[in-house]
Amino acid sequence: MIIIGENLMNLALWIGTGLLALVALAGGGIKTFTPQEKLAASPGGRWTGDFSAGAVKALGVLEILAAAGLILPAVTGIAPVLVPVTAVCWALLMVGAMITHVRRGEFPFAVLNLVYLVLAAFIAWGRFGPGSFGG
Repeated sequence: MIIIGENLMNLALWIGTGLLALVALAGGGIKTFTPQEKLAASPGGRWTGDFSAGAVKALGVLEILAAAGLILPAVTGIAPVLVPVTAVCWALLMVGAMITHVRRGEFPFAVLNLVYLVLAAFIAWGRFGPGSFGG
C-alpha cells in the first residue's frame, strides 16, 4: 500500500514539475525572444514597460534555466537535488512577480503567479521530502 502512495506522489510531482517547466519555458521564451515594445503592448506584458529590455530578457533567460533545472537533474540523475532548489527559486521569482502585478493593479496576473508559487512549493516540499530522489 505504501508503494502505491509513493508512486502516486511521484506521479503527481512529475506532472506538477512538467507543467511548471512548460510555464517557465514558454514565459522565458516569450520574454527572451519577443521585442519589449510588443510585450509591453500585450495585456500580460504591460509590466515590462517599467523595466529595461535587458532586465526583461534576463528574466526570460532565468525562466528558461528554471525549466531546465526542474527537469534535467531528475532525468539525468545528475544532482537531482537541484529540482527542489529550482522550485524554491521559482517560488521566490513568483513573489516578485506578484508584488509587481499587485502594485500595478493587475490582480488576475498576481493570482496566476500565486498558483505557480503554490505548485513550486508543492514540488519543493515533495522533492525535499516524501518524493525525494535520494531513495
